[in-house]
Amino acid sequence: MPALRLSASTQDLTRAARILAEGGLVAFPTETVYGLGADARQDHAVARIYKAKERPEFNPLIVHVADLDAAKDLVIWSEAAQALADAFWPGPLTLVLPLREGAHVSRLVTAGLDSLAVRIPAAPVAQNLLRAFGGPVAAPSANRSGQISPTRAAHVLEGLGDRIEAVVDGGPCAVGLESTILGLTGTPPTLLRPGGITEEALNEVLDTRIALRRETDGITAPGQTRSHYAPRARVRLNAVDFEPGEARLGFGTVPCDLNLSPGEDLTEAAANLFEYLHRLDATGAATIAISPIPHLGLGIAINDRLSRAAAER
Repeated sequence: MPALRLSASTQDLTRAARILAEGGLVAFPTETVYGLGADARQDHAVARIYKAKERPEFNPLIVHVADLDAAKDLVIWSEAAQALADAFWPGPLTLVLPLREGAHVSRLVTAGLDSLAVRIPAAPVAQNLLRAFGGPVAAPSANRSGQISPTRAAHVLEGLGDRIEAVVDGGPCAVGLESTILGLTGTPPTLLRPGGITEEALNEVLDTRIALRRETDGITAPGQTRSHYAPRARVRLNAVDFEPGEARLGFGTVPCDLNLSPGEDLTEAAANLFEYLHRLDATGAATIAISPIPHLGLGIAINDRLSRAAAER
C-alpha cells in the first residue's frame, strides 16, 4: 500500500503520532532533510527503518527529541553539551554522548555502541510532531541507504513510498544538508560529520580546537560510510570544463544546467544541493559534472557530501 501523504495540520500530525506509537514509519521534514521516523523505544519499529532503507545495522541512528529534558533522560550530560545546546539547539547539530544507564531506547538505535546521537530539530513541523508523539523518535534520512538525501516529500515518496506508512509534507527543507555531528564521548570533542554548524562555530563555543575524524576510524555516527548520498549517475567533481552529454551542476558564473548559487552563496548552495542532484539524476545522464565548491565554512560540509557521492560504489 502506498504511503499516506499527510499535511502539517494538527489533525494530521496527531494521526502521524498515532502511527509512530503503533510501530509504523513516518517520514517528516526537519530543517536539514526529511527524516524517516520510528519510535526509538520499539525494537521492531527501529528494525523496520533498517529494512526500509536497506541500511547496514552497524550504522547507528540519530534520535530526535522535543526538548532538553528529553535529551538528558537518554544521555549523560556535560558542561560542553550544555554550552553547545545553549548555542545551537534547536537546530542542525547532533551530539553524541554516553548512553545513560537504563535509557529507554532500542539497542538497534545505537548499533550496539555505548553512546547515543541526539538532536532537537528546529523545524516547526518536526517540533509539533515530536510533541504530539511525546517520546524519542529515531530518524535517519528518509531515503534508501547510500542514495541522495530527500529535501522534499516527493523525494521520499519516490524512494520509499511503498515501504512506509506515511510522509508529512512540510514543504522543502531550509538547510538542505544533514546535521553536523559532534562526538562528546572523549577528549577533545570530535567532529564526526560536517554539516550546517561549521567547525569554526563549534570551536568558538567550546573555546578549544575540536578534533577531526579520520576516514580510517570505525563508524560511530551516521553519514560516515565512504559511498553515500549517491545518485544513479557517476559524479565528476571539480569540473572546470564540461564534456558533451554530462549533466552540469554549476556554482558561480558558469554555463550549466542547474546552478547551486550563481552568486556563490554557500548557504544557498547547501539548500539546493540534494534537490538539484535529484533533478539532474532524473534526466538519465550517465555523468553529473559539478563545479568546484570553495572548501571553507559550509563548503566543507558540501564537499563532504559530494566526495561521498562520487566515491567508488
